[in-house]
Amino acid sequence: MSTPAAEPAGASLARFNAVPEAAALAELLTCCAAPGWARRVLAGRPYRSLDGVLATSDDAVAAMTDADLADALAGHPRIGERRPDPANPDSRAASWSRQEQAGMSTADQQTSLAMAELNQAYEDRFGQIYLVCASGRSAAELLDLLRGRLGNDDATERRVVRAELAQINRLRLGRLLAAAG
Repeated sequence: MSTPAAEPAGASLARFNAVPEAAALAELLTCCAAPGWARRVLAGRPYRSLDGVLATSDDAVAAMTDADLADALAGHPRIGERRPDPANPDSRAASWSRQEQAGMSTADQQTSLAMAELNQAYEDRFGQIYLVCASGRSAAELLDLLRGRLGNDDATERRVVRAELAQINRLRLGRLLAAAG
């Protein structure tokens, strides 16, 4: 699903507004694996601007139930771990995850081992994966962020996770609408 580079962003948004509901829902689920989030964003169509899509996404993340959040987190691999979609390892979501975690690709063995150990400590502490918007961040920065977040109380961490998810969803929606066509 590629678009010529010359296509204006408005054309991608118009295409997204016009595709059948099932196709639009499938596209949204590549951005965030939570069906509740995707249905809320879908319900906002037609959108007049990318800002409108992003605002609706932010509102949908804020409205997520614990089950929605669990669905969203299930769509993300651990930081530093490549978990391809077994049905489609070249899927859009898997590709985006690899791009977003590019900073981990240069991690030395010590950093990689520390990340794996602290990922487990985070999961033991909070009962879910460590989610962070990894785009543009180095392995060392991602590890430092994880160390810091292990000290959060549960309520603070829930807010941080939602904020990180909102950032990831914004990036992915931007890519989706830039690639739509």
